[in-house]
Amino acid sequence: MPAPARLIVLTGCTRGCGRSLATAFTLQGHRVLGCGRRATSDAAVADYASVDVSDDTAVAAWATRLIQEFGVPDLVVNNAAVIARNAPLWEVPSDEVAAVLDVNVRGTINVLRHFLPAMRKNGRGVVANFSSGWGRSTSPEVATYCASKWAIEGLTGALAQELEGSGVSAVAVNPGIIDTEMLRSCFGSGAAHYPKPEAWAKAAAPFLLSLGARQHGRSVDIPGVPVE
Repeated sequence: MPAPARLIVLTGCTRGCGRSLATAFTLQGHRVLGCGRRATSDAAVADYASVDVSDDTAVAAWATRLIQEFGVPDLVVNNAAVIARNAPLWEVPSDEVAAVLDVNVRGTINVLRHFLPAMRKNGRGVVANFSSGWGRSTSPEVATYCASKWAIEGLTGALAQELEGSGVSAVAVNPGIIDTEMLRSCFGSGAAHYPKPEAWAKAAAPFLLSLGARQHGRSVDIPGVPVE
């Protein structure tokens, strides 16, 4: 028997991994509710909203509307992220530092704060917070991004402790190395050696849907995707 359709909230769905994930989930018969910073999107979603996840007021309104119109999500995927240009930390402009921390950390927190109460009341669901290999290791010239993804690892571990016994699971997911616009900004032409988002999503979507109590509080990698 096919698995029942799931209601999925996905941030950062307008390009790269998020857009490919939306397509993969939808093709599998699931309903995706997505957001991004673009005014409109052609992503394969049942509902799209232009939302900057670093804006807590906007996220609160978005979450309230989605829960009222569609119900409580089964899976929340915190995918939205940005990166600063490659440079030693002292050369990274303060506005780029702020953008990375605001979107990658505060944005994830905002989404969690506004969807988790309903998920806890429902007594089920999974939140998958996208970390990175740079959330578990470091490289020069990406210090701010490393800081943001190490924060996601710690955030998810603490959140899992807070959710213990609620029926809701929190998992930190390293999506692996994928040939996206973001990776090209760091790796240049070397990014072409890694999987394209469309191929990655074919492995990532079923893996994310498989997450549950057994992965609660863990840091996991997507099987078959390069991590270094």
